[in-house]
Amino acid sequence: MLLSPYPTVGERIRITLLWIWCGLVILFLLVPILIPVPLSFNSGAFFIFPLEGISTRWYEVVLGTQRWQSAIGNSLIVAFGTTFIATVLGTLTAIALSDEKFPGRRIVMPLLLSPLIVPVVITAVGSYLFYARIGLASTYAGIILAHTALASPFVVVTVAASLTGFDRNLMRAAAISGARPLTAFFRVMLPLILPGVLSGAAFAFVTSFDEVVVVQFLASASQRTMPLEMFIGLREKLSPAITAAATLMMALSILLLLVANILSRRGRKASV
Repeated sequence: MLLSPYPTVGERIRITLLWIWCGLVILFLLVPILIPVPLSFNSGAFFIFPLEGISTRWYEVVLGTQRWQSAIGNSLIVAFGTTFIATVLGTLTAIALSDEKFPGRRIVMPLLLSPLIVPVVITAVGSYLFYARIGLASTYAGIILAHTALASPFVVVTVAASLTGFDRNLMRAAAISGARPLTAFFRVMLPLILPGVLSGAAFAFVTSFDEVVVVQFLASASQRTMPLEMFIGLREKLSPAITAAATLMMALSILLLLVANILSRRGRKASV
């Protein structure tokens, strides 16, 4: 008996209901995130619907006020520093753990991924108590190192996924040809796993740029980042400028995550 290549009426109904259900779930998840977007264009000074008018005055406040400019600069300094260190450490760690001869790899990997499971406030309190003793509290270095601990697992996971399709015989062939290990890494391994490395770097940047709990414990008054400035604004004085800052952060995060997704897909295609 040959099966019909066309779906039956019942199958079409089930598929339609499934699409409707998925659409409702996505709408339920996205509506709370997207509400600040229209509010950021409100010409009034309050969070109200309908909008009093359309204006970009609050974006001008965020991008043109010294307080917000300083917060944006601090966020970029911390995020770029965290991205660099986390990408280097995470990539080297993933390469080491991808070797089957690495001792205790089944124990080390869960320990490296523990910052993804442990509540961020615990990491923040522990970092503050430790850095206060060694003089790293209220410094950019302390914030960057704490964020590196949170961001590195993302790099390890993405690079490790890229290494699953990497043939280590290529490194042996490079060594036989006379290439030094560092030369073989930059000319053979890194080009093949580069999409995974860049994807991990994008995740590390987003993780650091959006983080606020650790910054509350470690940052001084002159080191307030953009998320911390938003949190203080919510606590002290409500202003639609917060919605403009949230929209800018959300747009940057979405852009970087889209780039990370594209790079990870290219990495999977290259490994096939």
